[in-house]
Amino acid sequence: MTIVIAGGHGKIALRLARRLAGRGDTVTSLIRNPAHEGDVRETGAAPAVCDLEAATAEEVAGHLAGADAVVFAAGAGPGSGAARKDTVDRAASVLLADAAESAGVRTFLQISSMGVDEPPRPERGEVWAAYIRAKKEAEDDLRLRDGLDWLILRPGRLTDDPGTGRVRLAAPYVGHSEVTRDDVAAVLVALLDEPRVRRRVLELVNGDTPVDAAVAAIAAGPAAGSTR
Repeated sequence: MTIVIAGGHGKIALRLARRLAGRGDTVTSLIRNPAHEGDVRETGAAPAVCDLEAATAEEVAGHLAGADAVVFAAGAGPGSGAARKDTVDRAASVLLADAAESAGVRTFLQISSMGVDEPPRPERGEVWAAYIRAKKEAEDDLRLRDGLDWLILRPGRLTDDPGTGRVRLAAPYVGHSEVTRDDVAAVLVALLDEPRVRRRVLELVNGDTPVDAAVAAIAAGPAAGSTR
């Protein structure tokens, strides 16, 4: 496959690119900072400098030409304020979805967040509330798009521990727990390979089921429709 990853220097994105390139897929990773090109190349992916907070949909679509799928793995990251939660976690996702439709790329996987269906707890602060709101609005935008075979993945609390290869993957809600970034990347690869799992919202934590079996079980289960 030919796959474009937005937010290509993120911790999940780098792991995903390494897995995909390692099995022979063609991967382009969109990055904002040219200084990150070397890290991307080390994964086997090709870096493309594209600032999703400044680019137009037409410019982004140029990077998606000929792709089989796009993965939105971008995020404003720790230390960013409420304004950038909106411009990255929401607006950049909307921009990428617009670009994917324009470029004729139907498969769109979005990394979202658990907790978006719940009001943010006041003690978490304004920035957390902005983050949850941005992720929710990005999900809502995807749900309304008939031109994309979208899939929303909500991981639990992310860790840098070695991957276990075993997860719990299900429709909301699976409960608040941890999942390694390695295992998130492995699940994304399996989901890219399974076209029957589309137009779904799935949550992911570490569990007892091997990754391929977990995705196969979702594919074999009853379709959930567009979840609009």
